[in-house]
Amino acid sequence: MWVVDTCVVLDVFENDPSFGLASARCLEKLLADGLCVSPVTMVELAAAFRGDLAEQKRFLDQAGISSAESWSAADTEAAHRAWNEYVRARRSSPVPKRPVADLLIAGFALNRNGLVTRNAADFKRWFPKLVIREP
Repeated sequence: MWVVDTCVVLDVFENDPSFGLASARCLEKLLADGLCVSPVTMVELAAAFRGDLAEQKRFLDQAGISSAESWSAADTEAAHRAWNEYVRARRSSPVPKRPVADLLIAGFALNRNGLVTRNAADFKRWFPKLVIREP
């Protein structure tokens, strides 16, 4: 099961002129392996769907993206390690700001096939073993 990052879902949902088609094609290629979003992405998508959870779930279902994958202790542990590394690095040198949500999404993806994102560089330092597919 591939974890689809929030930006890629939004590319398809909004039919983004720059990224929509490439993101849709990438997801289509991975569909047979299974696609899902993390619980964090479900929360991040709320504003795009104006808080209409039923509509959001309908869209994801139509796109073949599961929203029912459970968060596990292994997901928490992977994100925990990465957040600790990030905070330690930030204390000792200038490091680009990294939202905790990204590290939670990557921790979730680490325990699945990998992550589909347009922002691979945002994840590689903190999750060097994470398999990433970019549209």
